[in-house]
Amino acid sequence: MEPQKRSYPLIVTLELDTEQKGYFNALRKTYFPNHANHLEAHLTMFHHLPSGNEFVMHVLQDYANRAIFPLEVSHLVNFGKGVAFQLYSAELQQIHSEMQQALSQFLKRHDLKPIWPHITIQNKVTSFKAQQTLDFLKDSFEPFEINAIGFGIWYYIGGPWRPARFIPFT
Repeated sequence: MEPQKRSYPLIVTLELDTEQKGYFNALRKTYFPNHANHLEAHLTMFHHLPSGNEFVMHVLQDYANRAIFPLEVSHLVNFGKGVAFQLYSAELQQIHSEMQQALSQFLKRHDLKPIWPHITIQNKVTSFKAQQTLDFLKDSFEPFEINAIGFGIWYYIGGPWRPARFIPFT
């Protein structure tokens, strides 16, 4: 019997347009080690929020009352053991900062830091392999835009995440 999901912490992601997310998922399939690629492409906003908390869900719903907005995929980053696309959006920075204030009583240390908006396409590889991937992808990279379409809410159960809810932007 599976324990109740309500006891697991929540992860909040910024969800992307389905077609655009497919592009990043294809790159993850190519560059992420198969044994470690349990998730689809995502941009994590909060890593650990309490589940079953009405106030938390109210805040998320409140901040979803906005239009779909663009993010600039500005460049590639080698973070030592992998590669990610760095994203930029003044709107995302503002939303995250306001949500941090609203949810401050629930935030762990990691979620109190400024957001580093990125989409990881490779992780858990050697630094040599990460540099090879970065060098290869950098040759053809040009900045482009993607669209944020809502919040993904996930249960963290010690490994792969389990979907809890999708809150679309209105």
